[in-house]
Amino acid sequence: MPCLAALCGLVAMGVAIAANAQEAVAPLAEAAAYDRGDVAWMLTSTLLVLLMTVPGLALFYGGLVRSKNVLSVLSQVLVVFSLVVILWAFYGYSAVFTEANAFFGSFTEKAFLRGITADTLDGGLPELLFVAFQSTFAGITTALIVGGFAERIKFKSVILFSVLWFTFSYIPMAHIVWGGGYLGELGAIDFAGGTVVHINAGVAALVAAWFLGKRLGYGQAALKPHSVPYTFIGATLLWVGWFGFNAGSAAAADTVAALAFINTLLATSAAVLGWTLVEAIFKGKPSALGAASGAVAGLVGITPACGTVGPLGAIVIGLSAGVLCVWGVTGLKKLLNVDDTADVFGVHGIGGIVGALLTGVFSAQSLGGTVADLDIGAQVWIQAVSVGFTIAWCAVVTALALLVTKAVFGLRVSEDAEREGLDITSHGESAYES
Repeated sequence: MPCLAALCGLVAMGVAIAANAQEAVAPLAEAAAYDRGDVAWMLTSTLLVLLMTVPGLALFYGGLVRSKNVLSVLSQVLVVFSLVVILWAFYGYSAVFTEANAFFGSFTEKAFLRGITADTLDGGLPELLFVAFQSTFAGITTALIVGGFAERIKFKSVILFSVLWFTFSYIPMAHIVWGGGYLGELGAIDFAGGTVVHINAGVAALVAAWFLGKRLGYGQAALKPHSVPYTFIGATLLWVGWFGFNAGSAAAADTVAALAFINTLLATSAAVLGWTLVEAIFKGKPSALGAASGAVAGLVGITPACGTVGPLGAIVIGLSAGVLCVWGVTGLKKLLNVDDTADVFGVHGIGGIVGALLTGVFSAQSLGGTVADLDIGAQVWIQAVSVGFTIAWCAVVTALALLVTKAVFGLRVSEDAEREGLDITSHGESAYES
């Protein structure tokens, strides 16, 4: 009998342990709905895109302006990025990634992240993580435009323009390409933002530079960058962060991310060599500023293609972007007769166009890409339509946003303020002691 009692006790203990184990397994089963490796990579990618903007983009632009305006540019990049991240949570995410029509999603369905909790999943990821990742894309795209009108725009005008442009250019373009809209349905390939980010921002910067007019002394005196080392450091930080931008767009730690990663490495390297070679041939001396600009050109060029082309295709795209963007910031800039301070269109606009068009070529499996049975001619045509649509949409919206901003605040600082520098006149501080 004592043995029987002991045996019953052991059985009861086993039942209790099994019950507790089942209770413990429940949250584990729920957690298994997403892959922790994917989540870790996307958290890292989000931080890398943040690194691209602050400090990467801020330093890149900050070095290109004169010393009396460096703090104004740093401030504009940081504040615009921060503003757009907030607007993204308020209504941007909802308007891009919900269904409504071919050009906009719903501004209210997920406004203020309504209905999204820590347990909400989207595409195998916590939806809040996807919200965060995409917010950095929206932020850096809008901040890119700052380089076009740097050194002469009112700070409050930058803020109002950014709100309008984000709402009526970035949001619809992101929905049109990535949110189930017109160009996505058409079959345009844009893995990480050739149209949505770079052509969009490049065209906006060009239009804004035209509206603002040339800086005082432009074309009469050399308005040289005040710190090439700042720009060089900014470019290298952009390169590091861009791995999150491109490989993170796979939304998983998988083979597609690995492909985007190697393509980002190869294309950028090829563009640096291409830009350097062109400068060495035509100017006699390759510059550090040129090499840094070449890196950015390669990064821009490979962005739409990084998830669908092979490594050799990436090298061709990077080399093409590096070479053609030299023309974009020299010959084309003279033809357009516009003062795009940081050559945003020459690098992001031209690089984005080159990358978007060549994506239609090198995504073909026959040329080392990943898309089987791709009709190259038909795909290049679709890519061209997407480029043309982006240019037209962005140009019109940017012009209207600038007209509204001009009516409310005006656009340009006074001549006296411009001569003294925006650091002092707009922000009341100086980057360097005199």
